[in-house]
Amino acid sequence: MLDRTKNLSEILASPNEAALSHSNKFDGLHLSPHFSLGELTKTSFKTDDKNEPPLEAVENLITLCENWLEELRYLYNVLYVLRPSEDYFTSKDVEPLVINQGFRSYQVMLKMKEAGLNPSKTSNHMRGCAVDIRCMGVEHALRMMVILIDMADTNKRDFDELFLERRGTVYWLHFAVRPKDNRRKIGFILK
Repeated sequence: MLDRTKNLSEILASPNEAALSHSNKFDGLHLSPHFSLGELTKTSFKTDDKNEPPLEAVENLITLCENWLEELRYLYNVLYVLRPSEDYFTSKDVEPLVINQGFRSYQVMLKMKEAGLNPSKTSNHMRGCAVDIRCMGVEHALRMMVILIDMADTNKRDFDELFLERRGTVYWLHFAVRPKDNRRKIGFILK
């Protein structure tokens, strides 16, 4: 578990920090086997805070990755990508789960608003409770939605939001899980 007495910068600071990545200093910090903090904090909006999440948001991202995204990645590949004889853990054909956005700092939200986007003032992204998952089209998105709903039902756990979103020809799933008070909101936002 993370040391809550330190800032994330202190945890990551080390002589070899520069070697972590040229794109994001959080790339080398894995939240789960297939997801890094760098992947879940990347943004095209440049801010003074560098979109650095507080430790509580990192803990929420870890829960999201370990309890939902890893299983979604596994089930999607086993059900729709791999042949019955292929092993998920050794196959070179496994498709990654691509995250468009995860954590968003308050400064990132302000930059989004300046750019003409309409981010929610109470966004789950700001607490590290939400991710936007890139989809290759509506069928891909619907299949992943079904898997997530089945995971919730089978494992008796809830999520807060599951939205299929589209802007033009670009599709993604917005998926959020809060530590408590999940509302299980499902919807379609097509622009």
